Amino acid sequence: MGTEAERRKQMRVKDSVVVITGASSGIGRATALAFAGHGAAVVLAARREPALEEVARECEAAGGQALAVPTDVADFKAVDELARRAVERFGRIDVWVNDAAVALISPFLETPLEDFRRVLEVDVMGYVHGAKAALPRMKEQGSGVIVNVSSIVGVVPQPYTHAYSMAKAAIRVLSGSLRQELMLEGSRSRKIKVTTVLPATIDTPFFEHGANFTGRAVKAMPPVYTPERVARAIVNVVRLPRREVIVGPLGRNLLMQAKLTPGLVEKMMALQVDKLHLARTKPAPATDGNLHQPASGTGSVHGGWNGKRRTAIRRAISSAVLAGVVAAARRERR
Repeated sequence: MGTEAERRKQMRVKDSVVVITGASSGIGRATALAFAGHGAAVVLAARREPALEEVARECEAAGGQALAVPTDVADFKAVDELARRAVERFGRIDVWVNDAAVALISPFLETPLEDFRRVLEVDVMGYVHGAKAALPRMKEQGSGVIVNVSSIVGVVPQPYTHAYSMAKAAIRVLSGSLRQELMLEGSRSRKIKVTTVLPATIDTPFFEHGANFTGRAVKAMPPVYTPERVARAIVNVVRLPRREVIVGPLGRNLLMQAKLTPGLVEKMMALQVDKLHLARTKPAPATDGNLHQPASGTGSVHGGWNGKRRTAIRRAISSAVLAGVVAAARRERR
């Protein structure tokens, strides 16, 4: 329950107004449903209008109000219009969740520059646009929470995902810089909180939607956690804001180990991506995925990667991975 001081600081989620980008599938969709289930009004943004309309119906059925606003976050005018529509409909913006992201997996020298640039436009500038649109409204009302969804790979990078890992690292820096600036601006701005959420591998359609120029099918690298787990973390960090929240025990362990043996963790991540993230026997055609055009269909929360497996199994995999790191560290010292 926390201390009395913490309880006084907790934000009321019920009846709050929450803008969520990337709301058509995966973590964004799970987060929208979680806030709606707590009685919040959710403003849903993504490029796929049919998917947004479906999510809006689901959120209303869960007990919240919902407004769907088709938005490409790479376009600041569209994002500012999203903020305007939220205030026009609900009167304010209490929470802004930056979650929209695209991915590209490819050997560096074979990566089309226009696709590399598109990842940065969406995954970095999309968050910049979100903060730029949300902050003036939050300053005017004197409060608010911005949640930036980053990733473990923003701290422990992977091979072949250069643009995505760069973007997720940049998001952590953006959050920290904004926190400092708000602190320096004085008491009114200090009531605006900026937090970063770093998920490990999550069971979403993200992997099948990404651009891929490796020639190998992409799989979710185990252990895989549920989108609902991330959604709960986001709701909780809005209730009681913290600087950063890591979702998934393996993610916490990786970050801790990276501080102690960064070189070994880099080697381990490279091997894990080669063995577990890219299929060795299943070729895949080159595709730019959903970089430039949204995926078809009405979207879904889950990607079918067994994100609902028992916690004991995930812990066993986490322990095995960490055991490999320890064994490698011992060999390195010999």
